[in-house]
Amino acid sequence: MPFNASTLPTLLADLRAAVGEAHVLQGGDLSAYERDWRKRWHGRAFAVVRPGSTAEVAAVLRACAGHGVAVVPQGGNTGLVGGSVPDDTGTQVLLNLGRMNRVRAIDVANLTMTVEAGCVLQAAQEAAEAAGLLLPLSLAAEGSCTIGGNLSTNAGGTQVLRYGNARELCLGLEVVTPHGEVWEGLSGLRKDNTGYDLRHLYIGSEGTLGVITAAVMRLHPQPAASMTALAVCESVDQCVALLQLAQARAAASLTGFEVMSDFALSLVRKHFPQIPQPLPPSPWTVLLEISDAESADHARTIFEGLLEAALEAGVITDAAVASSVAQSRSMWHLRESISMAQAEEGLNIKHDIALPVSRIPTFVASTDAALEQAFPGARLVNFGHLGDGNLHYNVQVPVGGSAANFLAQHEHAVNALVYDAVQAHGGSISAEHGIGALKREELARRKSPVALSLMRAIKRALDPGLRMNPGRMLDPGDPTATVP
Repeated sequence: MPFNASTLPTLLADLRAAVGEAHVLQGGDLSAYERDWRKRWHGRAFAVVRPGSTAEVAAVLRACAGHGVAVVPQGGNTGLVGGSVPDDTGTQVLLNLGRMNRVRAIDVANLTMTVEAGCVLQAAQEAAEAAGLLLPLSLAAEGSCTIGGNLSTNAGGTQVLRYGNARELCLGLEVVTPHGEVWEGLSGLRKDNTGYDLRHLYIGSEGTLGVITAAVMRLHPQPAASMTALAVCESVDQCVALLQLAQARAAASLTGFEVMSDFALSLVRKHFPQIPQPLPPSPWTVLLEISDAESADHARTIFEGLLEAALEAGVITDAAVASSVAQSRSMWHLRESISMAQAEEGLNIKHDIALPVSRIPTFVASTDAALEQAFPGARLVNFGHLGDGNLHYNVQVPVGGSAANFLAQHEHAVNALVYDAVQAHGGSISAEHGIGALKREELARRKSPVALSLMRAIKRALDPGLRMNPGRMLDPGDPTATVP
């Protein structure tokens, strides 16, 4: 049914009947739902609806379909690309899944957890730990991001190197379609070759095809011991050499390999001086972590052998090994504070890119030089998950400059330079943050026409009314080509 503003009062009554009047919010301060984490996008919803069950989500989507109203699914609203807030028309329903936060079941023998989409990632981690198991998905926003959001963006995080992205950790889904039908695909099977694997359509689709309401997540045994260290390198080439050495020595035990430029850490020193930095400033600092299935002594033997070999080979110049859980957490806190330090420093231009690891040194050297020449004084904040080829390659404005003016005048040109370089090096413009509203036009320009055509066909087939999270990720093409 096409959108008709005159039916909105009836829709409001239908929404209240679906979830209860207390869970349909209109008026007042709704900025927690209508403004994104970066405070870059601020929309206005017709209503914020907070369902408490899959049946209620289905009822809401049936009501919206009946009135031709667009739906914007939202989890923890921690995204960085503007994908989970409404536009400013006041006609979209914002579907917040925060009330659907239960861990439904943990199957210890099958190493799986069934969890609702609104469950905060940290709560799911803690439930797995209480069962003696590990949910290895881990990222800086884990105290507020949700499982549904993690899956809708195919979140990465700090342990992708060993355990994979959110996609690799999901065995089954429960999804509500745009028409309000429920696909119950909560299988905990590792092998199921019975047709198209539908879960992979919804993982990473950013709410544009339907609403994920629950998932079966793959769990792992808790490691017997984990060890963390910081090491300093003089160049990105040395960081890559250290990664190769670590992979050869530690193999699957290597769970984390993060790289941080000196400027990135200098922002942490400036804005969070209370956070210890145990090594002196260096062009590049690497955070390594291994998880061992045998014992702490075995883990330490591997780690010490790795660092000694790296020192002897001249790959690193210094290292510090955490001697306690508290020191390990402090090292990770240092890495995870870079984004907050950037925010304290002011607005910046963010790039979440993926590259073949072998191409990263050349990319960094050539792109740094090109940016410095084109935008004198611009400060480059390079850090990220080198182990899986994902860099957060951000541009901070020159000292003393107006951040707002710099972004208004140069953001498009900075993005073009960086993304051209990413493509030239065989990379991707989005590694783990998604496309959202921020990169939609870039995707349309840079994805192959065949890929775009296939994605548009999927969008029209599963969401013929084009009502699911419109304006995000994908331009669906000519609206006259949509299915009635």
